[in-house]
Amino acid sequence: MDLQKPAPIQDAGPRVSELRASDADRDRIADILREALAEGRLTADEHAERVDGVLQAKTVGELEVFIRDLPAAHQEPVGPAGAPAPPRPAPGAIPAEADASVVAVFSSAMRRGRWRAGRRLHAYAVFGSVEIDLSEAIFEYQQVVIKAVSVFGDVQIRVPENVSLRGTGGGVLGNFEVSPLDSAAPDAPVVYVDGWAVLGNVEARPRRGKLVADILERVQDKVDRKLRKHLDR
Repeated sequence: MDLQKPAPIQDAGPRVSELRASDADRDRIADILREALAEGRLTADEHAERVDGVLQAKTVGELEVFIRDLPAAHQEPVGPAGAPAPPRPAPGAIPAEADASVVAVFSSAMRRGRWRAGRRLHAYAVFGSVEIDLSEAIFEYQQVVIKAVSVFGDVQIRVPENVSLRGTGGGVLGNFEVSPLDSAAPDAPVVYVDGWAVLGNVEARPRRGKLVADILERVQDKVDRKLRKHLDR
């Protein structure tokens, strides 16, 4: 009896670790290394050595080697992008008055660490630099508006990588750049950056390896406020 030879098993293709690394992959790893340096997890020499290796890495697997001993490498993946961010707040929905302002005139100013983001934040850099870091902030509201104005200055805005990010603005002989981001969680915070860069720079992008974990805390805070209000009657 003539037996047919079994069909050869098709190659399933290269594993993710064997894929060629893109510039975006290198940027993500570089951001994580930069954070590790700022947190004191890496020395300056270790950071420089790893960044040099990142620039020379050819595959995704080679890149992952440089962060495998850092916490960011073991966090749950953000997952695919979900539904588009909700529409911008209607006029008047968010008060025009800022909850807080960060101003730098011939100087530098920053807001980072554990702080409450509020609903509106204003940032002004005039011959100076401003850093707004929301990666560890507590989001009490789902929608946050940041007004950023740079005149011969620099405004840097960083958000957790699992929120949504939108921007509207422009530059006059300057740079206004917001990296759009869609969160997979429907109730995740949305950060809107509005502003202008006049002979300056305004930049907003996610901070890789940082995830917002305060959505439930934000909801609980609202419940606590309602309860306190009820008890005060």
